[in-house]
Order: sequence, then structure tokens, then C-alpha cells
Amino acid sequence: MGMQGLGIAHLRQRLRELGAKPEHVERILRNWTGVRPLETCEPAHAPPKAVLGALPRLTFELDALARVRGEHPGDDGSVRLLVELADGQTVESVLLPRDGVCVSTQVGCAVGCAFCMTGRSGLLRQMTSGEIVAQVVLARRCRAVKKVVFMGMGEPAHNMDNVLGAIELLGTAGGIGHKNLVFSTVGDRRVFARLPQGRVKPALALSLHSTRADLRAQLLPRAPRIDPGELVELADEYCRATGYPIQYQWTLLEGVNDGDEELDGIVRLLGGKYAVMNLIPYNEVDGAGFRRPSAERAAAMALHLYRHGILAKLRQSAGQDIAGGCGQLRARAVLPAFNRQPAAAT
Repeated sequence: MGMQGLGIAHLRQRLRELGAKPEHVERILRNWTGVRPLETCEPAHAPPKAVLGALPRLTFELDALARVRGEHPGDDGSVRLLVELADGQTVESVLLPRDGVCVSTQVGCAVGCAFCMTGRSGLLRQMTSGEIVAQVVLARRCRAVKKVVFMGMGEPAHNMDNVLGAIELLGTAGGIGHKNLVFSTVGDRRVFARLPQGRVKPALALSLHSTRADLRAQLLPRAPRIDPGELVELADEYCRATGYPIQYQWTLLEGVNDGDEELDGIVRLLGGKYAVMNLIPYNEVDGAGFRRPSAERAAAMALHLYRHGILAKLRQSAGQDIAGGCGQLRARAVLPAFNRQPAAAT
């Protein structure tokens, strides 16, 4: 198994085969996710010699799972990281203001949202649970991390076992509050079936982008065909099971999904629901064919929803001042044609 195949289950198995007891395994995982040397423990609770002897090699392998290849600080306190995996592939992570990190779950993405840079190259491969957690470890070497959003490159529902494995570790040994682990998806029936069963139940962020089924199908061409109204009902069931609000994501596209008809649709679907609507002005990319609405229109939309009893937040995508919409750093690194394009004016 190559180093990029190092998943959490494989890591646990290796330690057990060396003679580690469950408490030793958990201590080593706590040390890794807490950015401490793997062998750190009280002498009376030290693992067997075979385990101690293997820890330097294991440390090397875990460090190789994800390395920072480039750092791009933004004016908002975010830092966008280009992360190199053990096989040379690259993904993106973002250190967010207020102790958060946004991590990737796939190399590329198969959903191909019309306004997203990540989907342009399609899906190259899945990330292992170890690679997903390794991004959080990298972030913790830079700053405190109390929130992890699975909202970077990739669709978590398409890599469910690895993402849920990472969530379980981060919500236990990793010490992150369960409602601060945010599973972001375009919506997939498997998500609504699996998430309630987990030992760690994350918060849910749902990429809605339109209340019209036909327009949503155009914007998210390879997302499951679930009517927006049904998606909201499925999400609301999960909300009632967990007690966390559902976070809806809505990329604002001028003349596409910023009209009064959509506002009426949002009020109809989310009225009375425990939900937060995040309105995110589009991060402009050359050649994508979309524009962001004016700041005045975006603010008016948020105010309209607020007046109709829906908590709406007008958000900027982290790192907009560095043309840092997800997938753009990686595109610059791997696509020569994109390298030659000037950064979009924002």
C-alpha cells in the first residue's frame, strides 16, 4: 500500500499488529491530531517496545501525507494553502479566521458545478481518511483549530467512508465539537441515510444555489436529481435529529439566481425552519461566464430574507482578494493555460 493509501483504519490495524492496546492506539491518534510527538505519554502507560520502535517511521509517513507547497495569505485573515499529497497530487486547504479550517475531500470533483473551478478537471482520485485529517494537522501547526468544514475541493458524499472516518477521529481523539465539524454537500440520499448513524454527527451544509429544480440541474449538472423542496425536508429531518441548524450555501450569480422569484422560493422553503442561509457573492474567474451581483443587491437580498424571518448571512468567500476561489490555486499549479490568465478583478 502506497503512502497515499494510509487511512485511519489501516493506521489502527498496523498499531494493533505491533501489540498496541486500544488505549495506546487512542493516545497515538490524540498525539497526531493534537500536533504532539507520537511517543508522548507517561512512562507507566508507554506502549510496547515494538510500537515505540515503529513510531519514527510512522511519524515520517504521517508527515508525508500532506505538505504545504504554497501559502497565500488573504486580507481577511485567511490563508489559502496549496497542499501536496504523498503521490504528488495537490489539493487546497484554507485557514479561516476564528480558528477554522476548510479541507478538501477529493483530488478534483465529479459534480462539475458550472461556477466552480475545482470541477473543471473532473475527479482524479479519492482522498484517504488519513489525508483528510492530515490537512487539519497541518493547520494546527499554524494556529488553533476548533472548527473543520469539509467544503474544499471535492464532494464529500462521493467519498463517504473516508470523510466519515475523518469526522469520527476529529470528533473524538481530535477534540473538535461535533457541531463544529461541517459536512458540505450538494445533496445525496446516501448522506441523509448515513450521517444520523454515526458516532459523531456533524453539522450539515447544503449547497442549494436555486429553489428551481430546472435551474439547479443546469448549475449542478451531475448532482443527484432531488427537488429542492425535498432536499430541504430531508435536511430538516437531520436538523431535528441533531439540534443543529442546517447551513444553506447560495453562490450569488448576477441575473441567474439573484432575482425576486428566488427570494420568494427561499422564503417558501425555509420559512419556519432552523436554518442559516449563507449568501456568497460569486468569486469571479475568467472565462466562466458568470458575474457577481452588486453589493447593494446582495445586501438587499439578505435584508429581505431577514425581514421574512430567515437568518441570512452575506459572506465573502475566504481569500477573494487573492483570486482564491476553491480550485484556483491548484489550477495555477497544474494548468499552464490558467497560469497565463490574469487574476480576475474582484
